[in-house]
Amino acid sequence: METISSMKYRQMIKQKYEQARIQSDNAEMERLGKYEDMVNHPPHYNKNGIETIDAIQAATDDGFEYYLQGNILKYLWRYRYKNGSEDLEKAQWYLNKLITITKEREEDDHVNIK
Repeated sequence: METISSMKYRQMIKQKYEQARIQSDNAEMERLGKYEDMVNHPPHYNKNGIETIDAIQAATDDGFEYYLQGNILKYLWRYRYKNGSEDLEKAQWYLNKLITITKEREEDDHVNIK
């Protein structure tokens, strides 16, 4: 029977191997000009030079923060069942966007939201 520490070690090695494989694949795709950033700039969300997120922000105005919150929850909810770490990165992207617009609003209003 393996000890917990050896099991963790095996898992850590497996994760490092997978990360190296992904980085290698991404580097090769980038070298070939075929790399697509599916978290920060998915190509299907940028048509005719307009990022979908910018169009949604313009269309929803004050509701944009709720939209961001909903997407954060969606990606956190499903990461174990669908896209794993990619969904966590997407949740993080939406959280970073929410932080950015909240800070901008705080600076504009010269107040902190409590």
